[in-house]
Amino acid sequence: MKEIKDYIRTIPDFPQKGVQFRDITTLIQDADGLKLAVDTMCDMVKDLDYDVIAGAESRGFVFGAPMAYKEHKPFVLIRKKGKLPGETVSQAYDLEYGSTEIEMHTGSFEKGARVLLVDDLIATGGTTEAMIRLVEKLGGVIAGVCVLIELPDLKGREKIAGYRLDSAVSFEGD
Repeated sequence: MKEIKDYIRTIPDFPQKGVQFRDITTLIQDADGLKLAVDTMCDMVKDLDYDVIAGAESRGFVFGAPMAYKEHKPFVLIRKKGKLPGETVSQAYDLEYGSTEIEMHTGSFEKGARVLLVDDLIATGGTTEAMIRLVEKLGGVIAGVCVLIELPDLKGREKIAGYRLDSAVSFEGD
């Protein structure tokens, strides 16, 4: 039986020289790979008490929405600034080459709701930290963070110290 790592393609020198890009398209294009990923991520957080799942555009949608469906939980979109039609709250954060903002609708969940954040990957932790701040601005409580892939060499876990982080696979030093 294949493991999650077996479905993930590594593309060297993308988007720039020296980067080993972990491509999930090969995983989600395979029905068995996608099922394995979603089932594994759900199993990792089965002991968590949470009310809602939130995922960041766009790959957080790929895993967060099926997890929400499987666990019969609401799914909340975290999108790039200017993409949501209603009243929003935003959070700016830095990228390797600049900065950006993400947003959520103000009525995405009740104050005090326990939110599970889902994404495909944690690298430096910038996006994850911004998602945490955004949920907290709306009065949510972070129940945990669940990602498919962790790149521990980039120290994202350290950036969100104090929050539970579960990752299905780790690509360390390769």
